[in-house]
Amino acid sequence: MTNQADPLIDYAAGRWTGPVVRFLGLPKPVQLQREPGPYRSTELENRAIAVGAVSGGYAIEAVREALHQIGGMTRPGPVWDTKSKVDIAVFDATGCNDVASLAQLRIFFAPLMRQLAECARIVVLAPDPDECTQPVARAAAAGIEGFVRTLAKEVGRNGSTANILYVSRAALDRLNGPLRFFCSDRSAYVSGRPVRISNEVKAAKIDGVTPLLSKRIAVVTGAARGLGHATAIRLAEEGAKVICVDVPGAKAALDELAAQLGGVSVPLDITASDAPATLVQRIRDEFGTIDVLVHNAGITRDKMLANMTEVQWDMVMAVNLKAIIDIDAALDAAGLLGANEAGCREICLSSISGVAGNAGQSNYATSKAALMGYVAARAKLVAATGMTINCVAPGFIETEMTKKIPLMMREAGRRMNALSQGGQPRDVAELVTFLALPESSGVSGQTIRVCGQALLGA
Repeated sequence: MTNQADPLIDYAAGRWTGPVVRFLGLPKPVQLQREPGPYRSTELENRAIAVGAVSGGYAIEAVREALHQIGGMTRPGPVWDTKSKVDIAVFDATGCNDVASLAQLRIFFAPLMRQLAECARIVVLAPDPDECTQPVARAAAAGIEGFVRTLAKEVGRNGSTANILYVSRAALDRLNGPLRFFCSDRSAYVSGRPVRISNEVKAAKIDGVTPLLSKRIAVVTGAARGLGHATAIRLAEEGAKVICVDVPGAKAALDELAAQLGGVSVPLDITASDAPATLVQRIRDEFGTIDVLVHNAGITRDKMLANMTEVQWDMVMAVNLKAIIDIDAALDAAGLLGANEAGCREICLSSISGVAGNAGQSNYATSKAALMGYVAARAKLVAATGMTINCVAPGFIETEMTKKIPLMMREAGRRMNALSQGGQPRDVAELVTFLALPESSGVSGQTIRVCGQALLGA
C-alpha cells in the first residue's frame, strides 16, 4: 500500500529503495499500526502481553483485572521464551520508592528490548507524585518518568510507544479506560507522555453498552474539515449523536458530514456575539443537554511579531480562546452540560505550539497556552459534577493545511519526533474519543500531546 502523505515510509520498507534510504542516512519510519472502527469488548485479544511489578507495588492486581476485562491474557515477565515477540508490556512501578528499587526497571525491560514486536505498546504505572510525601520517594517517581521518556525514544524506531500512568491508590478502579487506550493501537501516535489517573472527579457509572458512546450527544466545533471532521466521524463510530458546528461558509461540507453520520448540522460563526445563545437554544430545543463537548475550531494568522497587526492578533484570540470561554459560560448558565451518571466530557484542542512556542506564531501560541491554563483551572470547578475537561495538543499532523508548508519545513516537522513521521487526523480523534468516554473519569485538567514524542518542547 502506497503512503500518499509520507512516501518515505514506503521507500524505507522497499526491497530496492530501502538500501538507498539507509545509504543516504535518512530516517526509516515504520508504517504505524492503527485500529479501525469502534472499540471492541476484547480489544487486546490475541496480543502477547508481558506484565511485571516492583515488590510492594499497589497496582498489579488492578492491572491484571483491567487487562482481563478488555480481552488481554497476561503472562509474567521477563519474557517467557526468547523466541516470542511481545506486543504489550505493562509494568507496575508503584513500589519504586528509593534508589535501589529503580533498578527493577532495567531488570524487567532490558530482556524485552530485542523481543518487542513492531508497533508494540509499553505502559508503566508509577505512584502519584502528590502522594509521595518523602523526598526520596518523590525522586523515584520522577526518575520513572525520565526512564519512560528515554524508553519511548529508543523503541520509537520500530513504531513502538511508551507512556507512564501516575495512578493514585484511590483510583485503581479507573484503569480500564486508560489501559484500553494506551495498550492498543489507538494510541499509535501518543508516546513519552505522563498521564495522571486520580479520583478527583466523581466516578462515572459504566453501563457496559457498546458502542461506548451510545445515546450520548456530542458537539464538535470546526467539524467540516481536518481534525474536527475526523473527530466527528470517530465519535459517531462509538455511537454518539454528533452536532457538527462550523462557519456558514462551510455549510455544504458540514451538511454532507452530518448526513453521513446521522448527526445535525449547525452552521455558526462561533465568534459572533449571539453565537453562544444560538447554540444554547438549538441544544435546548432539540436535545435537552449534551454529554461531550469538543472545542476544535481554531485558526492561524502567522506573522513575526514585528509585522503582526492588531487584526491578526484579535482574530486568533477570538476564535481560539474567547469563543470557547463564552460558549462554556453560556452552556454552564443554561445547565446544558449534562450532569448525568456517565459524566460530561469537555475536550479542547490546543497545540504543541502552546507547549513550546513557535516563531511567527506569538498570537497562536499565546491562545493555545492560555487554553491549557483555562482547562487546568476549570477542571477543579466542575469536578464535583462528574465532569472532566482536558486539552489535546497535536504535533505535526498530515492535513490539508500541512501540505501547504514548504517542503523542508514539512520534512523537519515530520522527522523531529521519536517515530520519525507525521501523525494522522485519526490519531488526534482517537485521543479525543478516549477522553470523551465515561471510562476516562480518572483523567481531568491535563494536556496530553499527540505528537509522536516530538522533540519540540520535549
